[in-house]
This record gives sequence, C-alpha cells and structure tokens, in this order.
Amino acid sequence: MPVRRLRALLCLPALALLAACAPTIGVEAGADATNPDCAPVMLALPDVVAGDLEKVRTNAQATAAWGEPGAAVTLRCGVTPPGPSADCQRIESATGTVDWIVASSDDGTWRFTTYGREPAIEVTVPPAVTEDHSTSFIADLTQAVDLVPATRQCT
Repeated sequence: MPVRRLRALLCLPALALLAACAPTIGVEAGADATNPDCAPVMLALPDVVAGDLEKVRTNAQATAAWGEPGAAVTLRCGVTPPGPSADCQRIESATGTVDWIVASSDDGTWRFTTYGREPAIEVTVPPAVTEDHSTSFIADLTQAVDLVPATRQCT
C-alpha cells in the first residue's frame, strides 16, 4: 500500500474525532429557514465577529453562531419580519447599511432583527458576550445581511 494512502487512512479517524469535539450550538431555526434567499447570506457570513468570536457549528438550517456554548452570538435567517417600530436603528458600515429593530430583555440579552427585508434575520447577543464586547460588531454582518434586498427603511 502506498505510504500516502496509508497516511490518509490513518488520519481519517483523527479528523472524525476532532470534528466530534468541536462545539455545536443549539439554535432554533426560523419559520422561513428554508427560504432560498437565506443561502447566500449564510455563505457570506464572517468567520469571526467582534474581533475574537470565532464561528462554530449550529444544529439548524439557516443559523450561525460565534463564540462558545452558553456565550455565543446566534443568527437565524427566516424569522418573522417585524413591523415598524420606534426601536428601528440604521447601522452603517463600509460595506452597506442595514436597518435593525433593536430590543433588550431584562436579563441583558440584546436582539437585533432586520427591518424591511424578507426573509428577516435575527441576531441574539447574550449578556455573557456583552460583558466583554460592545454590540457594535453587528456592523460586521452588514455585507452578508445586505444580500437580502431592503424593501423598507426606518422612518
């Protein structure tokens, strides 16, 4: 048996073990997660947000996460589009502009949901992340989110 083929066969179990050790974040898929317009967004998402939160695997279609279990930023494409809100904020970056409905809960969780785009995209930032990071990294997602065309804007 050639040495190269033997090495490949020996490495396969090691790669499988490493993949099994990688964290998987549980994220509930959005109601419209199968919308084909989610696919380009998912492919364009950055590998790192907030400077040091690395992308990790998720368990549902049209979802993404950065960080670690219990302290991960999560993204869901295909959530129910929100209606107009006074909490609508325009966030500009070098790659474009996205309008978000921004809400925070009593436990310190921040939720950003795109406004004027279908399918809508939701990003959840838990307090474990905001202890060490500003939520300004939401601008890191603009290039990917902007692949869903805007049909309305914040007023």
